[in-house]
Amino acid sequence: MANHDIAMGIVRVTEAAALACSNLLGRGDVDLIEKAAVDGVRHAFELLPIKGRVVIGECDLDKKPIMYIGEKVGTWNDGLKEYDVAIDPLDGPILVAKGRPNAISAIAVSEKGKIFKAPQIYMKKIAVGPKAKGTIDLNKSLTENIKRVAEALNKEIEEVTVMIQDRPRHKELIDEARSVGARVKIFGEGDIAAALATAFEETGVDMLVGIGGAPEGVLAAAALKCLGGEILVKLMPENQRQVDMCKRAGLDDVNRILSQDDLITSDDVYFAATAVTDSDLLKGIVYKENYATTHSVVMRSLNGVVRFVDAIHKLDTSLIKIQE
Repeated sequence: MANHDIAMGIVRVTEAAALACSNLLGRGDVDLIEKAAVDGVRHAFELLPIKGRVVIGECDLDKKPIMYIGEKVGTWNDGLKEYDVAIDPLDGPILVAKGRPNAISAIAVSEKGKIFKAPQIYMKKIAVGPKAKGTIDLNKSLTENIKRVAEALNKEIEEVTVMIQDRPRHKELIDEARSVGARVKIFGEGDIAAALATAFEETGVDMLVGIGGAPEGVLAAAALKCLGGEILVKLMPENQRQVDMCKRAGLDDVNRILSQDDLITSDDVYFAATAVTDSDLLKGIVYKENYATTHSVVMRSLNGVVRFVDAIHKLDTSLIKIQE
């Protein structure tokens, strides 16, 4: 079977995850929310015509349910192409539990062997959109990077907006961004959505900086590769066990700075995301009578096509099980 465009297939996966857990908004049960999202993903994968294998999912086997590393997804019919799958059924379950913005479901799919199998450790990140690509340097100070981005965007420093996650480890970054005069937008969870926002001018977000999960960094890299943006990262192992995890993933030099092209080595990668709650780029799920609306973005690097997909789902005929 010839290779075909699976973009609309993968967006149905993120739609299913988002819809499956969205009815639990604000109820406070993180475990139930995560279970609903994973159940939604698994159901949608049963209809996706690929031979897929999860290379980024969950590797904590004490956490149920999970999308475990090595899990086969898709229909696996004869003649289908094999793909690597990076999946985060729900980036921000705590956000959904508390009814807060920035929760999304995200997926990246590329040909077999082309997605970096990032270990579940921390990663230092800086991300920008297309107009600032080539200006950032992870070895430079935040002040220097802000100045470079401002120049690339033809903005005053005071007009540059930097997204930084609200964590004690980021206090110095937040203080530095403020001291140089940049606008600082602090978020609680969901750095995939934050990285995605840097590539769209209408969000007003110019940069993402900070330390977050390595798997989320790979998903962000897939999105920015499709959009012509840039992310630079460096893994941050905290002990010898984590150093060994990096080496098993194929990275002998843990101090090496990686770009989106290192994390996604194929020229052809798909990315899709569906919002559960409102983000800078996408509107969260809304319920009206017997239907729900979803708002997604889906893209492919090979052809540069970016689609925004607004869908209406009739709840009484939907194949997606909505958790109640």
